[in-house]
Amino acid sequence: MSKRRSVMSEGFKEELAKEIGIYDTVQRDGWGAVSSRDCGNIVSAAIKYAEKVYEQQNNG
Repeated sequence: MSKRRSVMSEGFKEELAKEIGIYDTVQRDGWGAVSSRDCGNIVSAAIKYAEKVYEQQNNG
């Protein structure tokens, strides 16, 4: 199986994991231990971040 390249950097994913409160799980057990729901929460947090940056760039 080929290894997929991530769209988000590892550091950004870790910051989002800290924000939603699952960073301990990631540190202890790796990304494979993160539930689908929490993965969705990470994606939602990334979208909110991107929207915020977009607004700042276009209204600044």
